[in-house]
Amino acid sequence: MGTDLSLIRNFAIIAHIDHGKSTLADRIIEYCGGLERREMQEQVLDSMDIERERGITIKAQTVRLNYHAKDGKTYQLNLIDTPGHVDFSYEVSRSLAACEGSVLVVDATQGVEAQTLANVYLALNADNEILPVLNKIDLPSAEPERVKAQIEDVIGVDASDAIETSGKTGLGVDLLLEGIVNRLPAPQGDKDAPLKALLIDSWYDSYLGVVILVRIKDGSLSKKQQIRMMSNNAVYTIDRVGIFTPKMQDIDSLGPGEVGFITASIKSVGDCHVGDTITDNRTPCAEALPGFKPSVPVVFCSVFPVDSSEYGLLKDALAKLKLNDASIDYQNENSAALGLGFRCGFLGLLHMEIIQERLSREFDLDLITTAPSVAYHINMTDGSQITLHNPADMPDITKIAGIEEPMVRATILVPDEYLGGVLKLCTERRGEQLDLTYAGNRAMIVYKIPLNEIVFDFYDRLKSISSGYASFDYELIGYEVSDLVKVQILINEEPVDALAFLCHRQEAEARGRQICERLKDLIPRHLFKIPLQAAIGGKIVARETISALRKDVTAKCYGGDVTRKRKLLDKQKKGKQRMRQFGKVEVPQSAFIEALRIGDK
Repeated sequence: MGTDLSLIRNFAIIAHIDHGKSTLADRIIEYCGGLERREMQEQVLDSMDIERERGITIKAQTVRLNYHAKDGKTYQLNLIDTPGHVDFSYEVSRSLAACEGSVLVVDATQGVEAQTLANVYLALNADNEILPVLNKIDLPSAEPERVKAQIEDVIGVDASDAIETSGKTGLGVDLLLEGIVNRLPAPQGDKDAPLKALLIDSWYDSYLGVVILVRIKDGSLSKKQQIRMMSNNAVYTIDRVGIFTPKMQDIDSLGPGEVGFITASIKSVGDCHVGDTITDNRTPCAEALPGFKPSVPVVFCSVFPVDSSEYGLLKDALAKLKLNDASIDYQNENSAALGLGFRCGFLGLLHMEIIQERLSREFDLDLITTAPSVAYHINMTDGSQITLHNPADMPDITKIAGIEEPMVRATILVPDEYLGGVLKLCTERRGEQLDLTYAGNRAMIVYKIPLNEIVFDFYDRLKSISSGYASFDYELIGYEVSDLVKVQILINEEPVDALAFLCHRQEAEARGRQICERLKDLIPRHLFKIPLQAAIGGKIVARETISALRKDVTAKCYGGDVTRKRKLLDKQKKGKQRMRQFGKVEVPQSAFIEALRIGDK
């Protein structure tokens, strides 16, 4: 039966992007003999191609290791490597709910950054014990004393006995493992109580069906046992119980405090809800575990297949990804220009980019995506409120009392010399300064900014203004009334839904002009003149004209009176007018894709 609880440690590794979580996890796996030297590769827990290429962690990964401690006992360590990027903080909070302790990795050269702070608060909310670790101690620019003082100032965690390690050389990993065993708490649980297990994650495997990652709180899980999902009362019989060492390894049963995976011939992707409680079918537990707060999508965009016959494939692909990443939200959408597709909600721009890339890679789909937008609240004159995801669905302006847009509280940490540029950027983006403090030579600025303004290219601009030194984290703080207008793009006096957008009145004209200029280069010339206009309500704010292609009708006239030429040209002119009345403008799909490209430079 399961391991003695006092010998189990469940912990997550949390840190800012690029502070070395995954590399440190590699060293821990190697030290504990989870994989032999020849099987090791860099960032062994980042299994997706995209993770390897971009050098980021997207999905939290788990591994169970056996560690022979200096006190002669063998401990079972369940390590969860978590993402560091702000878009995936939902993934981090799920991992922390399954642990009792967190290893906080801080880069000894960079110090505390915005995401370090955000992740520490997530860990404290999950009642985790925090073990501070300084990584990259082997670099000549490392300043352990300064960073320790910074951890105490900025985060308020005692760092006097922070462990100094190097994920690259493996220095200090033995001290880290001793620290985990001695300073992080053991899990609580009762193996004789009814089964109670938390569903941490699930994904689709083409051979095994749905694979579920669980953390057992009470009771035990074994093969052939009948389990019940508490959210929808679905009952399954377990086929396999196993652990990751990082390789999949089958075992007979999982006891309290342990983390492992199960498969139960679950065919349907929709039956597994992350954060659900799994219990025994015959003797269920009294109440479910608290689970996780559902994630709130903040950025929306529409996704359409380039070939409309692939709509069914896109639908299946989204369902499979939803299983693996519970934070995607999607519903059907129909567009006159682009056909059938889905309106999807994401946690942020990086999340959106990753999902699009996964759809095209893992499922081989060609997609068109519209420009990202956020959800607005519209207060109607009759007192009701509706949520608007798609600018094309905006109700009649006479029925609208006011529009509210989502606001975020952005925390930016930046070295002193770049402060001016960053403040200017925030003000340009309609930000309102709430706070400015210093930690050493770095300024910590807190701004209230509309989410709409940071969705586009705020992060890229911030990085380029600060030569890459600024770090940035945000959280939603609610909605505020704002002066927003809907800008329509008209091609040959016909509005095009796919190009409509909402923005602040001050920027409407500039953005409208930009799209018109861009379309002028993208739409091929026709036999008649095509006006491109940007309009707010009935008022045209920008216009470009695509000139007509002309056939030389006077080529056959040689000599003779000028009236012969005139007659032919007048006839052509009449034809052009008639054509313009009834002519259809063919807008190629590539023009839509280009016009909607993000990063409106």
